[in-house]
Amino acid sequence: MNHTLVPDELDVLVELLPTPGTRVIELGCGGARTARQMLQRWPDMRYLGLEVDLRQHAINLQDTPPRMRFAVGGAQAIACDDAQFDLALMLKSLHHVPLDAMDQALTEVARVLRPGGHLYVSEPVYEGALNEIVRLYNDEGIVRAAAQAALDRALAVRGTWEQVAQRRFDLPVHFEDFAQFERRMMNPTFADHRIDAPLRERVAAAFAPHCTMQGAHFVRPMHVRLLRRVG
Repeated sequence: MNHTLVPDELDVLVELLPTPGTRVIELGCGGARTARQMLQRWPDMRYLGLEVDLRQHAINLQDTPPRMRFAVGGAQAIACDDAQFDLALMLKSLHHVPLDAMDQALTEVARVLRPGGHLYVSEPVYEGALNEIVRLYNDEGIVRAAAQAALDRALAVRGTWEQVAQRRFDLPVHFEDFAQFERRMMNPTFADHRIDAPLRERVAAAFAPHCTMQGAHFVRPMHVRLLRRVG
């Protein structure tokens, strides 16, 4: 399936939500790259990033610009009062929430959003050449489908959410070589994929045909759903 190539996902967010509000929470923030861009674009914005990966959290604390805060926590138990935020972000993070906690996570997000606030959920689609390589050691077919199903269930509850927009697009992904792919994709700080030598060789063999003198270029198909908190 052909989608529009979007080099920077912030462009999608701005298209769907030109005025995101001043109070933003991100669940599973990682390095908060998009949030840092948002703070530059909207000077009045205040941001809280939650992360369960303690190593990534420690890195975030080493570089905390003004108007940003970071805390340890998962989406299924947000240590914030009700109706505190205008926008919640889940950027490739909903499928990382434990399967039995996804519904609770979306309930928690609804609780901390003000009425009329938005939830921006961006999830990778289970297709494409990059996906075929990654699934050799980390098959996310079940959890990605579960994330979409959890959103559907949340929308089916009257008086909580309405979906106001969705987009499908491709994000370009570049690796200089297999070593960089291995560092970024096979050995993240938040997971141990238990990759032994034979599995590493299988992944390297699958990666090799995509390598050129300019590195390896992929696209990652994405599906964004923008929900509004009703009430």
